[in-house]
Amino acid sequence: MAVSAPARFPHEIRRTATLAAPLVAGHVSTGLIGFVDSTIAGRHGTLTLASVAVGTGLFWLPMMVPMGTLMSMPPSVSHLDGAGRRSEIGPLFRQALWLAFALGLLMFLFLTFVPLALAPFGIAPDIIPGATAFLHGIRWGVPALTCYLAMRYLAEGLHWTLPTMLLGGGGLIVLVPLGYVLTFGAFGLPELGAGGLGIASSVMMWMQAIAFTVAHAKAPRMRDIRVFAHFDPPRWPVIRGLLANGLPIGVTVLMEGGLFIATALLIGRLGPVPAAAHQIAINVASLCFMVPLAVAEATTVRVGHALGRRDPAGLRRAALAGYVIVLLTQLMSAIVLLAGNHALVRLYTHDAQVAALAASLLLYAAAFQFPDGVQVLSAGALRGLKDTRVPMGLAAFAYWGVGMPLGATLGLGLLGNPPWGPRGMWVGLIAGLTVAAVLLGSRFARSSRAERVTRLAAGETAR
Repeated sequence: MAVSAPARFPHEIRRTATLAAPLVAGHVSTGLIGFVDSTIAGRHGTLTLASVAVGTGLFWLPMMVPMGTLMSMPPSVSHLDGAGRRSEIGPLFRQALWLAFALGLLMFLFLTFVPLALAPFGIAPDIIPGATAFLHGIRWGVPALTCYLAMRYLAEGLHWTLPTMLLGGGGLIVLVPLGYVLTFGAFGLPELGAGGLGIASSVMMWMQAIAFTVAHAKAPRMRDIRVFAHFDPPRWPVIRGLLANGLPIGVTVLMEGGLFIATALLIGRLGPVPAAAHQIAINVASLCFMVPLAVAEATTVRVGHALGRRDPAGLRRAALAGYVIVLLTQLMSAIVLLAGNHALVRLYTHDAQVAALAASLLLYAAAFQFPDGVQVLSAGALRGLKDTRVPMGLAAFAYWGVGMPLGATLGLGLLGNPPWGPRGMWVGLIAGLTVAAVLLGSRFARSSRAERVTRLAAGETAR
């Protein structure tokens, strides 16, 4: 007797939660890399901390493009897996490796030459040498990082998320002592300051990539895929397909990340107290975001798997499970932010002015927990359908057509109104995320109709 859809739904929630839990830990580990870098740099000196802050921003903002582009892997892999075409996954992955390596080389070139723009950007002259050393140190690890991402997304597309958690934590275990040794100098090694942290990050990236290579080569669950069975030359039609789906994802991720970075830069013009308060509040909000982000990635895999099976009902059930989990976790996050805003701020600062403003901003952060969760889950579900180009345009409108203009107008008083300061900028964030949630959610409802799923499963591009 066939199992009814209501009976399957709790099973779908368990599958999604099981997939997402290791991803949450992996994302938190990645987020802690910045914390480790800042802590070590701060202990070395204020100038080192400033150099690492500038270098980190110039590294991670452009890195969003290759990261997002390679996110085309999980839905493609899960689609093939769901369709019973596992023999095609290995060849697809080998082409993704070529793409990842090429993206890594482009990032290497970018990080080589971008320090030349630091002086024209108005960066303080005493910060430039340290920031340059950090960027020139970390650039050597970028090809390893992009290849690691390709291997990670292959594993996630096959419902194998444990390596993401283990290697994320393992990377921190490497980075902490090595970063300290190279920054301060020990065991006969020179004191390299910010450049030492860049080199330590590169070593960590290579070790993670090598470890994932071994895992893929040795894991019994990967044996039939034979990812490293033989050498495949680059095949442009396959790489072009990955780019067609992945590049819009990369641009979308860049636009969302750029909205938050631009907001921080504009608030920085208001003075040190608003800038410090915003940094505290956005750091807390970013940690909360790791949960819906992981659930969205798990939903991408589950939706892609259902698409491969040509199962519209299962596809919508997978998305609904993701929405339920995200709404519950976002409710908990909102309660914590509302009830514990002052306690959370005290973990960061004892400055009364900064603490008061940061605590008030966390109330705004509580307000955008639901739209933030819905928009990232909707984007993840759409990636599972390989529907990426239209969502890119919707995200651009929401973030830069609504969120940034409204935030800048209210926060800076651009139209003659009294400036609201950081609170106005955060209203813009709430508005942008809310519009994105509505537009992307509506897009998924349209794209997941049975007739469209049938066409998508047959290989048509979403329109």
